[in-house]
Amino acid sequence: MQKASDLRLLEVINIADGRRLGHIYDVDMDAVTGEIISLILPGSSGGFLKWSRKPEIMVNWNQIVRIGEEVILVHIPAAEFRNIR
Repeated sequence: MQKASDLRLLEVINIADGRRLGHIYDVDMDAVTGEIISLILPGSSGGFLKWSRKPEIMVNWNQIVRIGEEVILVHIPAAEFRNIR
């Protein structure tokens, strides 16, 4: 079992397209059960205007395929991913 803080060290990769999504910066948890509901990744910064950011990426727990030693593999379908990137 891993701690939620350990998950922040792992890179998240979408197996649907091989895209590297980045590292987790927050975890959404159920206050009653303590279960992880989703992983939250920062949005990418917008080109010339470095301070502008795209929306956060929320990865639902059921989209996680595998948590490895160095990466977390997720499956976010292309159609769904276009809505968040």
